[in-house]
Amino acid sequence: MSKRAVLEVIALGVEDAVAAQAGGADRLELVTDMAADGLTPSVDTFARIRAAVDISLRVMLRLTDGFAVGDVGRVVGVAGEMRAAGAEEFVLGFLDADGGVDLAAVERVVGALDGCAWTFHRAVDRAADRDALRKQLDGLPGLDAYLTAGSAAGVDDGMPVLLAEVARRGEPGYEAEIMVGGGLRLEHVPSLQGAGVRAFHIGGAARPGGWDAPVSAEAVREWRRVLDGR
Repeated sequence: MSKRAVLEVIALGVEDAVAAQAGGADRLELVTDMAADGLTPSVDTFARIRAAVDISLRVMLRLTDGFAVGDVGRVVGVAGEMRAAGAEEFVLGFLDADGGVDLAAVERVVGALDGCAWTFHRAVDRAADRDALRKQLDGLPGLDAYLTAGSAAGVDDGMPVLLAEVARRGEPGYEAEIMVGGGLRLEHVPSLQGAGVRAFHIGGAARPGGWDAPVSAEAVREWRRVLDGR
């Protein structure tokens, strides 16, 4: 019997985290400042969430809006602070000015993670060449997922790309899990699961009241039911 689908929910604070776990989330992505598409939360926020829930937490490593690394030394420092506070999973992804992966920055930050698991986030959806990016990152320690909508515009536009990439699972650059998120709606789930997608990421879909409202445990519960085929 196949393992159940992974459901990851964006959490901005303890209230979100507790509601998401209650609704059946498997993992949280911890961020702050969704106006900038999610930046690194404070170490204190991480520590309070870690104390409040017992599911996996992936901490965003992103200090400025956009997909350039900015001050890579600061990012490495923040990664070290999070590791010291007990963080064991991360989310990151940096592009250069031409839309290629900033491999030097990614490698330097990953080097500070001591082999921890990490997701390459939706910077992949802004890359000039998705396939080249995946192949350049292939084999980096800890990389176990790509968070992607298949398109910068979201899952509606990206579905053909997602289905094509899932079909390549196991090829060089395509061993990591494809976790679909970015404009993801419940009606997308049957096609994605039918193609073999096993990981799903929701942010706004977990907040019927919008980003100013907390995560709704009932909204997460509905996603859990659909993903589990109940």
